[in-house]
Amino acid sequence: MRCGRIIVRGIVQGVGFRPFVYAAAVRFGIAGTVINHGSEVEITACGDRFDEFCREVSAGPKMSVIDSVTVEPFPETYVTEPGFSILPSTDGARTGFIPADIATCDSCLADIMNPASRYYGYWATSCTDCGPRYSIIRAVPYDRERTSMEMFPPCDDCCADYQNPTNRRHHAQTIACSNCGPKLSLLTAAGVPVATDDPIRATAELLDAGHIVAVRGVGGYHICCIEEEASRLKQLLGRPHQSLAVMMKPESLSEYVLPMTASEEEMLKGPVHPIMILDKIDPAAHTELSELHNLGVMLPYTGLHHLLFRHLQHPLLVMTSANAPGTPMITETSYISERMGNVAEFILSHDREIVNRCDDSVMRDGYIIRLSRGLAPLRTAMDLGEHHILGVGPELNANATIYKEGFMVTSPHIGNIRNPATVAYLEETIEKLTSLTGAKPEIIAHDLHPQFLSTRLAHALAEEWGAVLCPVQHHRAHIASVTTEEVVGIAIDGVGYGDDATIWGGEILTGSPAEGYVRTGHLEQVLMPGGDLATKFPERMLYGILPDEETISLLAGRGWDDMSLRVLAQQTKKRFNSPATTSTGRILDAAAALLGICRERTYDGEPSMVLEAYAARGTPQPLAARIVKGSDGADVLMTSDILREVREMIGRGVSVSDTAATIQTTLATGIAALAIRSAERTGITTAALSGGVAINRSIRETILAELSAAGISCVTNPRYPFGDGCISCGQVVTAGILVKEGKL
Repeated sequence: MRCGRIIVRGIVQGVGFRPFVYAAAVRFGIAGTVINHGSEVEITACGDRFDEFCREVSAGPKMSVIDSVTVEPFPETYVTEPGFSILPSTDGARTGFIPADIATCDSCLADIMNPASRYYGYWATSCTDCGPRYSIIRAVPYDRERTSMEMFPPCDDCCADYQNPTNRRHHAQTIACSNCGPKLSLLTAAGVPVATDDPIRATAELLDAGHIVAVRGVGGYHICCIEEEASRLKQLLGRPHQSLAVMMKPESLSEYVLPMTASEEEMLKGPVHPIMILDKIDPAAHTELSELHNLGVMLPYTGLHHLLFRHLQHPLLVMTSANAPGTPMITETSYISERMGNVAEFILSHDREIVNRCDDSVMRDGYIIRLSRGLAPLRTAMDLGEHHILGVGPELNANATIYKEGFMVTSPHIGNIRNPATVAYLEETIEKLTSLTGAKPEIIAHDLHPQFLSTRLAHALAEEWGAVLCPVQHHRAHIASVTTEEVVGIAIDGVGYGDDATIWGGEILTGSPAEGYVRTGHLEQVLMPGGDLATKFPERMLYGILPDEETISLLAGRGWDDMSLRVLAQQTKKRFNSPATTSTGRILDAAAALLGICRERTYDGEPSMVLEAYAARGTPQPLAARIVKGSDGADVLMTSDILREVREMIGRGVSVSDTAATIQTTLATGIAALAIRSAERTGITTAALSGGVAINRSIRETILAELSAAGISCVTNPRYPFGDGCISCGQVVTAGILVKEGKL
């Protein structure tokens, strides 16, 4: 017989770790106890099969993440009681973290659909392997009384399942049934209850009849309707051209989108259940849902969704966030009634509080676009020293990251930090992260831009906590989020405050966080007439790049009056409210304007997305990209030359699709050439790619292919978004390394 104390550290809360240990102990005849100390589980064990038991618990249940396992022997007399028991949790180490919300597992779904099960038809059925986690937790350790499930004391039957070691709901903190758990209610837009014995069935009938319904989910409200009502919904939301995410059963996928890769299918159907951006079978089909060549698709991921589709006659539902783009998820029913009554005709709500709101995660080609439900909070191991560090993120597509004792924890997507509501949500999220991790930030990393609201929040928090501030340039944070090694960094996005106070966005940054990044290449610096107006009306951007009579003539032919054209010309000539930029995104905007396929941006990224949709149907034509030496000593890709030659292609009658494909390929080839030149000068043979433009498949794959042909490997970060959702991580990484190097 062997006895010992086993300490397992990692993500061991909210994953059924204690019942997993209990079951293993019973199976191997082990006597002892298991107790949760926060980010570690302590097991006292004694038995003849101790080694087998130890190997089993070291692997952990499927949703756990094990950092380390230590075993300390002790005498047999230490375990005096027969059998094995689970002890009440205590607070302790917090280097682990609560896992993200998990889609309903197959076993629970089978219970929901089985008339013989007492969970039959119950929308909030879950077990230790699935269900809400982050969205319901108030504090750690993760026990029912510290979650919003506290308001629903389990009935006798649920208590029996909870206490039964052979039941998979043994110690499941979210256990509930129709007798004791959260309840659903169907309301009118004004919040008046609708009389019905089956709110889900009634909701499905309303949807089938063409009504728009707000549905309260795990992390916030969705607005739902059938495909035939999608255009009406977009008009009511004020998003006439923006694509809408849809939810459908797995068997319907083949009717709408092209076959997925095995890894895409595994992700779509796995515990995360994200929105996947997939190519439509017919790019010109289902334009009410998406005017692009692709479609955002997700599968039902809660019991409520599965039950809704059991009654629904239509094959899919529009399932779009109720909040405006870039703003926090809406969680309160009163808000829907007061603010969304002109959109949602009915409301399907529940009475379980959403403690921490969480939007749907979005992925494409295996890369993350939005880091949220199912993927975040994201915990990453990295040794950045002993100091606690906070990264408050950028302005757009922001989140926050906390570092403590060898681990970074990144929050779910927050939104665009441009209004008081989102700033308040950022502050709320930071408070939640610091509370759950027990971190007390000593260093606060923020964007270099002095006017960002996130930067101002960083200053306020630094004063409150006595922390040291660490400004990190936007694109350096992009590269630092990918790797800490010396690389030729390629950062291609829409906007980022540069060292010279201009707007960067097409950068080659060579070096590492420890030694610093040198700007060895960039796109041509061009003007943005009207500043932010040039992002909303990309024809302004076009003139900022090609300020000549041909562009004036083009705009006049599109309805610009003489006064507007004179103001545009004078504004550009005198550089009045016309900031300089090297942004890759703005070049794509201008290209879409030149082709006449997007003259006004109605949602973030629209011009470049429309350009990509056209390019997907085209064949690129040969076009050279010219690189010159800039006044700052860096290599410069002349983007004005590209657009000028493209304008000539249009004059020769080249199709819009072929021209769009040519623009993307030429720009990507030129960016790769900048990186290759930097690699040849420095001898560095590894590149790192980041930035929202890299979401564009053609641009990304062209860059990777060009680098590979030149013998340069390229790394990306598969755990963080290409876009600005990686910035808070890069800020923390940079600050931590600078402190370790004695440079901060």
